[in-house]
Amino acid sequence: MKIVLEHITKRYPNRNKKIGGLVTAVEDFDLTIPDGKLVALLGPSGCGKSTTLNMICGLEDPTEGKIWFGDTDVTRLSPEVRGVGMVFQSYALYPHMTVLQNIMFPLENLKGADKLSRDEMVRRAEHAASLVQISELLERKPSQVSGGQQQRVAIARALVKTPKVLLLDEPLSNLDARLRLTTREEIRRIQRETGITTVFVTHDQEEAMSISDEIVVMENGVIRQVGKPQRVYDEPDNLFVSKFLGTPPINVFEGHVERGQLYIGTERVLDVFQAPDGPVTVGVRPEGFVVDADGPFTCGLVAVERMGRDTSVVATHDALEAVQMRAIVSSDARVDTSASNVRFRLRPEKTRLFDAQTGQRIHFVGETMEEPAEVMAREARAAAGAPKPEAGATA
Repeated sequence: MKIVLEHITKRYPNRNKKIGGLVTAVEDFDLTIPDGKLVALLGPSGCGKSTTLNMICGLEDPTEGKIWFGDTDVTRLSPEVRGVGMVFQSYALYPHMTVLQNIMFPLENLKGADKLSRDEMVRRAEHAASLVQISELLERKPSQVSGGQQQRVAIARALVKTPKVLLLDEPLSNLDARLRLTTREEIRRIQRETGITTVFVTHDQEEAMSISDEIVVMENGVIRQVGKPQRVYDEPDNLFVSKFLGTPPINVFEGHVERGQLYIGTERVLDVFQAPDGPVTVGVRPEGFVVDADGPFTCGLVAVERMGRDTSVVATHDALEAVQMRAIVSSDARVDTSASNVRFRLRPEKTRLFDAQTGQRIHFVGETMEEPAEVMAREARAAAGAPKPEAGATA
């Protein structure tokens, strides 16, 4: 089922009566979720993720805009007629019921032509349990199964009505690290097997990037970027997105461009042809540093941490936004741990420039694996207002 959110806005009365007015939780949210895809709404707490999910579900009505399921306008329809399955952060299982009874419960409320026989309800519940691999737990009570198994019961209960849309509101946040890993893999498997269009809300970028077909990065109720996870990581549209995605996080420096050269501090560290002169914010992914005794970028050495396959170099720099930076380099890299400084080359494809005032991305020749001619053609199209080619197409 394709979902279209058409310029959705949600405003609430301000709880501070002295100030009054309205508070905007979601603003002009315009998004199409393709049929059968798993899309993650990703952002910090309070960015409007759950409010958006609640509007898709029907628990909240948008102040403005429309919501479409396929060709049907569901904006004002109640949740029970939208054909959605919802899994909340809390499992909300009935403690006095068995796992089977919990899964069957939504079917027992069906009435009229939709009413099912007891045998059919059991059959559907057993099928949903098999999808989430808890068939052996059906006679147990919720207190007799683990947290991860309880979450699977909640997912089975959402699936038992064969919903058109599955909505997951931070379903893994109550699990420990190992259970989160296994359960998110199960969610991805179930979604692929069922083909149900799924919207997954999370503040954990690793969760979102590992299982989603697309991620929607939000800030203050506004969409900042939409795309395939790796594409958004590699090609952030703005500084917020670049800082929100990535573990360890991107290293951010103050810099400036002069005649096609990028300077951090007094050092000329990279060719950035076609970037405009002036102050910039520089973001370098941890994997964007190469240890080089003759490299142009000098940092103060704090520590070297050997991590098997990789080595983490912890360093400082006067232009660094944070207290320390972290570079992930090859385990073969030789770093003199007795030295006070370490020198790097910067990998241009892992270095991003942003406007120092607005935080918007600034492009330069050589920042991607494209040939310079392709970059120039793309910039010419942008200047002329021409449409961009489809992903994967060449200039």
